[in-house]
Amino acid sequence: MSLRTSAYTRGWFEMKDLPLPSVAVGNLTVGGSGKTPIAIWIARYYAARGLKPGILLRGVGGDEALVHARAVPESVVVPDPDRAAGAERALARGAQVLILDDAFQRLDVRRDYNIVLVAAETTRAVRWPLPAGPWRESMDALKRADAVIITRKRATPEAALALSREMLERTDSPVAIAHLGLTRLEGLVSGNKVLSSELRGRRVVAASGIADPEAFVAQTKATGAAVQVATWRDHHDYRDEDVAWLAHAARRADHVVITEKDAVKLRDRWPNNVPEPLVAVLDLTWEEGGEEIAAGLDAVVTPVSGLSQ
Repeated sequence: MSLRTSAYTRGWFEMKDLPLPSVAVGNLTVGGSGKTPIAIWIARYYAARGLKPGILLRGVGGDEALVHARAVPESVVVPDPDRAAGAERALARGAQVLILDDAFQRLDVRRDYNIVLVAAETTRAVRWPLPAGPWRESMDALKRADAVIITRKRATPEAALALSREMLERTDSPVAIAHLGLTRLEGLVSGNKVLSSELRGRRVVAASGIADPEAFVAQTKATGAAVQVATWRDHHDYRDEDVAWLAHAARRADHVVITEKDAVKLRDRWPNNVPEPLVAVLDLTWEEGGEEIAAGLDAVVTPVSGLSQ
């Protein structure tokens, strides 16, 4: 990774310009840091300001494209391993600003605002690179970041603050903390809202096919539910027998709880005569530095005065 970064820095590898203002979101570790919720928050931020966001994905696992399209209906979602080609497609469909999901290591395209996520849960992980540990790059990669976001799901606020202080010693860029909390759920088919507190004392099957099932399970257990766990690999393509197993679980338990990534693959296949699963919705709450992230996003789409086109 260091040699590759050096090659791009020295101009030995080509870097392409994108046709629109762009924000990249990525992480230093493998999976589970909250890239998708953060990218959705950014897309909604721009949409609320009257801009049409284009969300560029790397094209692996159709579930993520479906999650983005459902979460931000006014966005243009383009899954394409070639981010430059995807950007042109988004532009042709009316996008005005680009959000590149899982793109911190994509050095072949220039971006205007580079956000790196570090999960507070990784403070317990060994600081070894793949394949011995979960790290894609060392902390030296923070120098490429315009902003750092510490995300936490099951980690304590104290752990997030301690990691934030460590990041501030390594970078001059803003460091924010975002809590991705399970406060509500929605019926898979009906969309009916259910507070997470309503799971207390209930028999729940927590089923998922995601990169970090431990955080999902921990958050479900934190509601006070009695939880049985069922996990599949990340981006799992649910077979008919998997759906039948989940339907059986839904009849026997009080609730089956699934993630948003799993919901988009199960919604159109759920049997009508079986109680619907509840979809865990992660709400983002800024605990530190959210206003600095917003200011950085505003700067991306604010024309520089005195420059003519």
